[in-house]
Amino acid sequence: MSSELFPAIAAFARVAHYASFTRAAAELGVSPSALSQTVRTLEGRLGVRLLDRSTRRVGVTEIGQRFLSDAQLGLSALETAIDAVNESRERPVGLLRLNLSRTAAEILVLPHLIEFNEAFPDITLEMHCDNALLDLVGNGFDAGIRLGENLAQDVVAVPLGGRRRIATVAAPRYLEGRTPPRTPEDLKAHRCINVRLGGSVYRWEFSHKGRDFDIETTGPLLTNDGDVLLAAVRAGAGIACAFEVQVQDDIAAGRLVPLLKAWWPTFPGFYLYHPSRIHVSRKLRVFIDFMQQRLNPR
Repeated sequence: MSSELFPAIAAFARVAHYASFTRAAAELGVSPSALSQTVRTLEGRLGVRLLDRSTRRVGVTEIGQRFLSDAQLGLSALETAIDAVNESRERPVGLLRLNLSRTAAEILVLPHLIEFNEAFPDITLEMHCDNALLDLVGNGFDAGIRLGENLAQDVVAVPLGGRRRIATVAAPRYLEGRTPPRTPEDLKAHRCINVRLGGSVYRWEFSHKGRDFDIETTGPLLTNDGDVLLAAVRAGAGIACAFEVQVQDDIAAGRLVPLLKAWWPTFPGFYLYHPSRIHVSRKLRVFIDFMQQRLNPR
């Protein structure tokens, strides 16, 4: 096969990844129509249909899926070769793709983003914020950041930032005229703001005198976005739980009131993780070292 088809194969892989010509074109810096023609040309050269197209969605055909699975091996090898060339430079360079929750981005990465950019100006950091646990290799990510309890066993995990505590809080406006909860069971009589993590609604966790337990809460709002949750609790919509670091300034300023503090649980914290079977690129190595120096001081 002519090497001129390699760019078309890579383009097809991005369309298949996003199930969208528009999103793949935006990443590749071309127009959707040009990208569509590139894939049609590839299909013509191969003599098969790789994609099913409709006005609503783009799907990969059965033979397209087999082709993509085989082609990914070659594409990964090319990416590794490019990474090896980049690593021979004096400074690390390239796109570093991270999959992490929005909470992890706000607590861990954003406070140090400017310093990282200044230290490594040739690295472009892409943060895909999602509460779902996505397959890193299959979705083209270099690494992910999650709570340690959510990690699979076959990954390399690096702790970031130490243990974290979950706080239960409410705004003074919400508590006016209401009796504050004195035990977690009292939350059943209150309006609670809930968060969806992946496909399930988070069950509030507590710890008291060596006993760990969780309870189901109900209320007027369910969201998968931490900013929405915090905005709602600050506005007085109900009681919420969040990482203590996210609300400590609000508590200090009197915008939020701590509740059930004797029951606040502590977690091992966040970890940066990557598949153990892949080569650790220099751009990922310097990011890990940078974050450890700032979040895990000795």
